[in-house]
Amino acid sequence: MQNPPTTTLGYALFATRWLQAPLYFGLVAAQGVYVYKFFKELWTLILMCVGGHATETYVMLAVLKLVDVVMIANLLIMVIVGGYETFVSRIGLQGHRDQPEWLSHVNSNVLKVKLATAIVGISSVHLLQMFVDVHHTSQHALLWGTVIHMAFIFSAAILAYMSGPMAAHGDRGHAARTPVEHPRHDHLPEPRPETAAETPAVPRQPDPDGEAEARIRAAGFPSRKLLEDFDERHPRGFDRETVARLGKAEFVAARRNVVFVGPTGTGKTHLAVALGVRACRAGHRVLFATAAEWAARLTDARAAGRLDAELAALDEHPLLIVDEVGYTPFDPDTAGLFFRLVAHRYERGSLIVTSDRPLGRWHEVFGASAPALTDRLAHHAEIVRLDGESYRTRGATGVWAD
Repeated sequence: MQNPPTTTLGYALFATRWLQAPLYFGLVAAQGVYVYKFFKELWTLILMCVGGHATETYVMLAVLKLVDVVMIANLLIMVIVGGYETFVSRIGLQGHRDQPEWLSHVNSNVLKVKLATAIVGISSVHLLQMFVDVHHTSQHALLWGTVIHMAFIFSAAILAYMSGPMAAHGDRGHAARTPVEHPRHDHLPEPRPETAAETPAVPRQPDPDGEAEARIRAAGFPSRKLLEDFDERHPRGFDRETVARLGKAEFVAARRNVVFVGPTGTGKTHLAVALGVRACRAGHRVLFATAAEWAARLTDARAAGRLDAELAALDEHPLLIVDEVGYTPFDPDTAGLFFRLVAHRYERGSLIVTSDRPLGRWHEVFGASAPALTDRLAHHAEIVRLDGESYRTRGATGVWAD
């Protein structure tokens, strides 16, 4: 039981963060000052060029001044948006097409590193101005300008180096305080015995990348599959170059989708899980479930009146994997839930979908929701087709295989 006075005091102290809000509005006013300064410098440069009084050195220095103003304005934007998001309140722009990539995972460490690199950039412009106008700059000023710039670089490097271990230590501390829970809901079935048995138990070895292993375990994969283990000789049609490129997991940061289409047993789930493992190792959180399991999860959330909250909670996972789309047709209500999921993830997070039929036949699964669903899914997507017979039955011989 918490002590009520202590809890009240804690809430009161936490509420004082709003005292910082006027400070950020003050920085917005300072941003306006730099806008005025930019156009004043630009107007002066135009007048000098029109009047024919602008030398090449003058133009270069004037342009560097404009760049300097813009970089300082960028620094202000990072402090205003990142600082307010981290220390005052959530801005709530998730999914907006103009949202900066770094805002989705901003924290004090990220903000400090970005501010340090921005200061290094501004210092670089100042130092360049001094070297361009070297004839009017004393050696003393050049020396100290260089020393100060190197100090900024050294400080930024130390800060970037320290931010990684600090963040990792915080994650390990949180994991030690919080019991690990499987991300699937209670209604989602456990991994099938036959698939679980595909991966033999091996003695646990010390893992140099424990965080990646934790993400892989939390993803809910039915078994661990690797791209290196995929039998590329089996599918008759298979775009190896595309899959190799997807293996870099860059599509997750770009919020792009992947759709694997092909008959049963051609390796769609293997590739989906393998890309999910690669994404986990690249630092992304992943969540795997079959289409039927996603349907049950979303249906339960809607019945409990928390569908919007469930979709928002899934934003914590940059990559969701929906396996086995098409094996079971859905009623209109469930198809509408899948449309909500895809529409919510559109340009906000990545999806990997496996299906036994091309997108043009998804009306057989999702009915009237199919056109709008596939339009959003395929807009930023790599569609990989696999052709061939089932890998599982290729070894069957005799009349029983018929």
